[in-house]
Amino acid sequence: MLSLLHPARLRAAPSDAAAPAPRRPAVILPGLGNNTADYARLAAALRDGHGVPSVVARVARPDWLRNAAGLADPSYWRGTLRPRPVLDWYLKRVEEAVSEAKELCPPDGKLSLIGHSAGGWLARVYMEEFGTSDISLLLTLGSPLLPPPKGVSAVIDQTRGLLDYVEKNCAPAVYTPELRYVCIAGRYIQGVPLTGNSTATTDEVVAVDAPSDVAEAVMVSAKDKSAQSGPTFQARFVGQGYKQVCGRADVWGDGVVPEMSAHLEGALNISFDGVYHSPVGSDNEGRPWYGSPAILEQWVHHLLS
Repeated sequence: MLSLLHPARLRAAPSDAAAPAPRRPAVILPGLGNNTADYARLAAALRDGHGVPSVVARVARPDWLRNAAGLADPSYWRGTLRPRPVLDWYLKRVEEAVSEAKELCPPDGKLSLIGHSAGGWLARVYMEEFGTSDISLLLTLGSPLLPPPKGVSAVIDQTRGLLDYVEKNCAPAVYTPELRYVCIAGRYIQGVPLTGNSTATTDEVVAVDAPSDVAEAVMVSAKDKSAQSGPTFQARFVGQGYKQVCGRADVWGDGVVPEMSAHLEGALNISFDGVYHSPVGSDNEGRPWYGSPAILEQWVHHLLS
């Protein structure tokens, strides 16, 4: 004889509980001079450590030589170069990676773009040209996002107008539930001018998880370091690189990109102390980059929410 089950017995067992929703896939966009393999460890850490399916845009180092085609464009010499057609090859690689990542998305799901260095502003170009309907997050790592100031002595726009184009023609950064911009900068070394006796300051930065129009990074002065020696050759050399990007040598940055150039108004802007620019020559030399395990743990939550 069949008997009626007590209602309590109809409850699903814990093992029958619904599985957690799959993570939003991420597409990693290599920076200038980097290749796909440089981001293999980052992609593996996202996938294996945090359940974030990751696709790295397929770029080989020799591919960057394609940019030399811009030399034949008169706008290169005028400093008014546009991303297309000179960078169509890169945008195509991004489109291919996005298509691959979309196959990993749940129905109607979206994905994240992670742009390292030049990959950050190239992501903005991609979003402007191909739309943002499939994207819910752009996270940039040490990306030069602002054009260098005009009229500064001994400063030459290394992008020949590309960043100027991005600033004027790409949608402004936002931090909304539908689309979030998160811009991460590193403070690895402070540059100094090529000449003079100025010394690097010892300020440290506290990362602030808030949009730039809500809160600014909090600067906390370190204890007295007056006994510190004068500026090193490295600080002077790095300072000259910073100056070409932001117009100033005496600023903090990740060794390549100044902190002030890696943030955008309207985005969630974050700075991490002691973080080096590139995955090449980072951890094996005792200096973490943005994708090193300890640093990744501090920003990966933006991919999980």
